[in-house]
Amino acid sequence: MFSTSFSHLFTLCSALASLTVGYAAPHVPRSQVPSGPKFVVYTDAAVSGGVLPPLDQIQGFNVVNLAFLLTSGPADQAKKWAALPAAQRKQLKQQYNGAGVSLVVSAFGETEHPTSQDPATVANGLAQFVLDNDLDGIDVDYEEFTLMADPAQKGVGEAWLTTLTQTLRQKLPQGQFILSHAPVGPWFSPGFCPGGGYLTVDKNVGKLIDWYNIQFYNQSPSPGYEDCDTLLNSTPSSVFAIQKSGVDVNKLVIGKPGTQADITNGGFIDPATLGTCVQQAVAKGWKAGVMAFQFPHADKAWLSAVKGSSFPA
Repeated sequence: MFSTSFSHLFTLCSALASLTVGYAAPHVPRSQVPSGPKFVVYTDAAVSGGVLPPLDQIQGFNVVNLAFLLTSGPADQAKKWAALPAAQRKQLKQQYNGAGVSLVVSAFGETEHPTSQDPATVANGLAQFVLDNDLDGIDVDYEEFTLMADPAQKGVGEAWLTTLTQTLRQKLPQGQFILSHAPVGPWFSPGFCPGGGYLTVDKNVGKLIDWYNIQFYNQSPSPGYEDCDTLLNSTPSSVFAIQKSGVDVNKLVIGKPGTQADITNGGFIDPATLGTCVQQAVAKGWKAGVMAFQFPHADKAWLSAVKGSSFPA
């Protein structure tokens, strides 16, 4: 993902080795962690008159992801947030949290390939940014497609993500801070990635991850995810296929672009039609929620159409 759209192409992934462990939580202030379905909107494009999308324009969303935090420092909306006076950040956080909206920073995106750096060091830097800048958590948007596709690098990406996630949780304890990941859909497809992709990541550290903002787009011509069937049922990386692979279905937040302008390679479904997909998913027991890239194309009208009657206000 980059300054005007989420991720480009899908490629192959690779495997990992690492383990899931429990941690003693350091003493940190409690942040806003939503319960129930997650309705997430990314903000990367500049917002007129401020930094955050105005609350009256994102009614119904309960998480705002500020893009992007890089290992070199914040960029785009994350940079603008960090540049605000501390008192103003605290006031805004209180205002948005009071309205039921969590403020999260999204790391990496399409423009950064961080795997050459030590994952523990990277994680500590990311977590410190969250702690220093009045945020409720972090979203990991890892897009190292070339590395994940390279058989010679088998396991490197997944192992890196495992250590990153474990280290993030040491400084951002579960239940006190949000930790989400934003993989592309095919990375959950069995056999698609040499090392198992996000099926392996979930096996290793899924218990530490609150939910997945799955990018069900930029994957044309196949699997496409341009209709309810390929999104929910008929592809190896559809929502209920991922569930059959052992991932908690209520961590599988369906990610879609706000408009055609927010994608580069397909996957757009108009909000009303997407609402029928959501209705079908809810009827089968899914209730994870929906992610949109990005504001202002995805706003309260977009979300209202997508929710329909499936998620009453």
